[in-house]
Amino acid sequence: MYKIDEMLDLSKTIAKDLFCGKTYAWEILPELKDYIVRLGATLPKDEYDEVSENVWIAKDAKVFPSAYIAAPCIIDHGAEVRHCAFIRGSAIVGKGAVVGNSTELKNSLLFDGVQTPHYNYVGDSVLGYKSHMGAGSITSNVKSDKTLVVIKDGEESIETQRKKVGAMLGDFVEVGCNSVLNPGTVLGRHASVYPTSCVRGTVPENAIYKDKDNIVIRK
Repeated sequence: MYKIDEMLDLSKTIAKDLFCGKTYAWEILPELKDYIVRLGATLPKDEYDEVSENVWIAKDAKVFPSAYIAAPCIIDHGAEVRHCAFIRGSAIVGKGAVVGNSTELKNSLLFDGVQTPHYNYVGDSVLGYKSHMGAGSITSNVKSDKTLVVIKDGEESIETQRKKVGAMLGDFVEVGCNSVLNPGTVLGRHASVYPTSCVRGTVPENAIYKDKDNIVIRK
């Protein structure tokens, strides 16, 4: 349940072609920067403004004057980038998505309808359709010992071959306030995380993460 087609509705992102030929969502991370530049150059000029080199913003998106947006980046239709948001580049913000006050994005893909509304850090991550990160919740994307990130599901381990991998959130995931998603965390569709949690590894779809020893399937 952690493969791309089991977690993500690819019709809900402008970047669906980026996933072609891949099995897991984190496999897009090394290609995201160049893909944004290629895709941006094809966007219709009557719908998107190239406000600076390799930064494209839909004409109906709302970007507060105090937001900082580095290239390359695409802000899609109806998205909102709020006060003092910090987009460090290599980011796609999907249709109707929210990047909130003092939220930081880096090398990440937000599907349509994603909410990162208050004091979030999202790095080297993929957030599925209408997933939501509560205030202060973050993705940690580098292990403390700086070794390569491994995705762990029980006894199974999947090598990513990357030092930086944040979190992969399936569609409709809910992350509680002030939670930390450790490097390589994968949350299946409709999973929920209790506030102030420290999550590591994988959480099945429709599960409620209360703590590492108390993960229950929603009935």
